[in-house]
Amino acid sequence: MMKLTTKLQLSLLFFLEFFVWGGWFVTMGTFLSQTFNASGSQLAMAYETQSIGAIIAPFIIGLIADRYFAAQKILGILHLVGAVLLFLASQAGSFANFYPYIFMYMLLYMPTLALANSVAFHQMKNPSKEFAPIRVLGSMGWIIAGLTIGFLAWEGSQVLKYTFYMASAASAVLGVYSFFLPNTPPKIDKTQKVNLKTILGLDALALLKDRSYLIFFLASVLVCIPLAFYYQHANQFLNEVGMQAAASKMVMGQISEVFFLLLLPIFLNRYGLKKVLVFGVLAWGLRYLLFAYGDAGENTWMLLFGIILHGICYDFFFVSGQIYTDFKAGEQYKSSAQGLITLATYGVGMLIGFRFAGWLTDQYVSNEGHFWKEIWIQPAIFSFLVLILFLIFFKNETIKIKST
Repeated sequence: MMKLTTKLQLSLLFFLEFFVWGGWFVTMGTFLSQTFNASGSQLAMAYETQSIGAIIAPFIIGLIADRYFAAQKILGILHLVGAVLLFLASQAGSFANFYPYIFMYMLLYMPTLALANSVAFHQMKNPSKEFAPIRVLGSMGWIIAGLTIGFLAWEGSQVLKYTFYMASAASAVLGVYSFFLPNTPPKIDKTQKVNLKTILGLDALALLKDRSYLIFFLASVLVCIPLAFYYQHANQFLNEVGMQAAASKMVMGQISEVFFLLLLPIFLNRYGLKKVLVFGVLAWGLRYLLFAYGDAGENTWMLLFGIILHGICYDFFFVSGQIYTDFKAGEQYKSSAQGLITLATYGVGMLIGFRFAGWLTDQYVSNEGHFWKEIWIQPAIFSFLVLILFLIFFKNETIKIKST
């Protein structure tokens, strides 16, 4: 059993880890459009730094963290450097000056997600039971960041550069705090030969010989294209149509995520894997239809319901997918398979999605603003096409999960 002090230490780690990310990432599109009048393509460049970071992260973890240094020390250094980069980004006078700072920042931040997990798992005897209650503090960090932005009315006042001040300060605190976390020594002997195939999770490519898993894998990459629309443009859209304190309203998506995460084992046991995955993809299409036809007047409920659907969109497809991947991989490919699916979705899939979303929004803009209805219809149609293909080709599999 983990000590209470260790549990509290790790809980604060995840709270700060996601408070830092949620403190600026959600509103960055609005910040760039308000401050620099950035185009859709420029927003895409800024947001796709997350995907590039996700692709680079395995190399930093596999080549450096797992071999030479204690995880908590690298975590501390990356967050301290990150704090400086976030502050410098806030001082940029143009998008051209802003981009290099956020690019360098995401190259450093994305590896910290895996490092935080490593520190936590190293202290756990039974991660399957002990990790979730600690990880939920990460969602709480994201939620508190959004509520803070809304409460202080930074969006309406067009002073979103303060979000970077807030995230920078939190990153500095987390950087110092990391050095006081439980020691997590390197996992691999530094004399051991480097295996890039293992680092990138390519060992798990053998799983793609299974037709059902191949269909799921391809669907995961494709669903990330509409997912990128939400991350990149939802806050900008809500602010442009006149929703007050949009960042605070978007927090309902994270609350929904926590709620449906708790219900997920029950849904998987009752309805089976295929139906749950189908509910997830269906929710993406419905969400974008609600965004397309909603407004900040009489149809505000459509926008709010679209935000709340985030729990079903994310948990029912992506979290269920992680569970399915774990089930299919077995002990031999467990780590490699999770690495591969993360690389394919957050790396390749969302990279394509951010780029496509940026290009599309530039096609539907005038001096009066964006034609949001036409924009949101596109990812809705795309989601429904993925849904049809998934329904036809994916074969259901039974996965029993304990709901306790």
